[in-house]
Formats: sequence, structure tokens, C-alpha cells
Amino acid sequence: MKVLEPKHKVGLVIVITGNGKGKTTSALGIALRAVGHNMKVCIICFIKGDMYSGEFDSVKRLSPYAEIHVTGKGFLGIISSPYPFEEHRASAQSALRLAREKMDSGSFDILILDEVNNAMELGLADLHQILDLIDNKPQFMHLILTGRDAHKEVIEKAHTVTEMKEIKHAFTQGIEPQKGIDF
Repeated sequence: MKVLEPKHKVGLVIVITGNGKGKTTSALGIALRAVGHNMKVCIICFIKGDMYSGEFDSVKRLSPYAEIHVTGKGFLGIISSPYPFEEHRASAQSALRLAREKMDSGSFDILILDEVNNAMELGLADLHQILDLIDNKPQFMHLILTGRDAHKEVIEKAHTVTEMKEIKHAFTQGIEPQKGIDF
């Protein structure tokens, strides 16, 4: 089977945003594809963390090619949180430090910052911090930023931007989140 090689390798910045379902799922699909090419992937979850989600263990099964760090305190502003804003912000700031560490390590081909756009919109991360990561990423590293409400300046810096648009969702019909589909 033929494997394509680009003539000019580029470390892409990819933004997956919008109000529709599938942003994290899309990023995980990229991770799965990359592991198939023996690429190393690091995923850092900025919001998820207080409830179990299947990707936490499935990514661990892709080791040593992929790793996941669940740093969030939960869905601030969507589901009531037992943690004060300051704890959510401290977790996001810790995740940003981890992202810089993983980025600077030279060990990864892809860095996925899951729901970092949400974190920024909620004031847990600052625009200048995200722009700094984009501007200072290694030349050939791919950086993927997921989450609703991607900032205009982040979108402008990205090579590829996908907006997930909700047409219809089971949750709005009163159907609870389903294991393996929603979490």
C-alpha cells in the first residue's frame, strides 16, 4: 500500500469549534490516524475531568504513541460545579503549563488542547496565552484546539478551521447522554 509523503512538511494549527457535537471526537479521530503512522500524540483536557468519559481509557490503550492528561474540573457554566471559579482557572493554568512542557519536550508530533476554546471564553485561559502557544510551537508539530467559541484571532492564525453546526441533538429531545456516544 502506498503511503503519501508531503513535499513540504508543515506543522498545522487546526481549530475545531462550533455548537455542534463532535469536536473532541474529531480530534480523537486525528489522534487515531496519527498513531497509525507511528506518530506521538499528547491530549490535554481543559474542561473535562469531573465525570468519566470513554476517551480517557481508550487513549491509554494507544500507549506508548498517545497520552492523555485530564486536568479540568468540569463544565463550568453548563453544569453546576462544586468548585469555585478560582479552582477552575488554576486547573486551566496548570494545563497551559503542561501544554508548554509537552510542546517544548520535542517528544510529540501532535498536541491536542481539548476544549481550550471554552476555557478561554470562560476566562480560565487568556487569549495571549493561547496565541503564545500557537506562535511558539515547534515548526513541524501539529496543534489542535477544540471547543466552542473559538476566538477570532485564534481562527485567523489557524491553517484549518472546522465549525461543527448543530442541526438536531438528542439531548434537546430529552434523551440523556449515551455511553460510548456522548461520553
